[in-house]
Amino acid sequence: MARQIDYYFSTQSPWAYIGHALFENLAASHQLKVTYKPVLLVDLFSETGGLPLAKRHPARQRYRFMELQRWREKRGLSFNLQPKHWPFNARLADGAVIAAIQAGLNPEPFLRRAFTGVWEQQLDLADAATLTRLADEAGLPGARIVAQAASDEIGAIYDRNRQDAIEADVFGSPAWVLDGEVFWGQDRIELLADALKSGRKAYTSAV
Repeated sequence: MARQIDYYFSTQSPWAYIGHALFENLAASHQLKVTYKPVLLVDLFSETGGLPLAKRHPARQRYRFMELQRWREKRGLSFNLQPKHWPFNARLADGAVIAAIQAGLNPEPFLRRAFTGVWEQQLDLADAATLTRLADEAGLPGARIVAQAASDEIGAIYDRNRQDAIEADVFGSPAWVLDGEVFWGQDRIELLADALKSGRKAYTSAV
């Protein structure tokens, strides 16, 4: 039986973008069943003690900028450090991922295009027409998915994902939960790979 892993993220997260392809390759190699759970980061931060970028101390903002450059080189990527349409309201883009899942479709091809769209092509992922085109390119029924993404039904699932994240001790993006063990940040993918390879029991925060 395939092992399940919960994947918490937002299309707005640069770190989710940086680690996405590497994680997907890891998931495929271990035949993981991935549950995609987009979350609204602003609300998640506010409930778990985090701050949105603009409210962080300037030293933290400057350090983040250096880290983006380091990881861009480390992961062999080419992206804009300050893309034209970022930050943006991720509700519709994240909702499109949920809408695809609710329709029984694989959201990953769309998600990959969405991340690339923001950081490499500088597209506006708050724009419905842009999302529709990206969904179409991913082989999804774009107009239907994007229309459903804006619905109250999808909004309720979006909020439930946030609640699930808090209950799982997730506080940022990306985060993966494997057998109750949280791996936060794209720089923890190697540790996740080690855990999968070893087959060890999940570590716990209980003392």
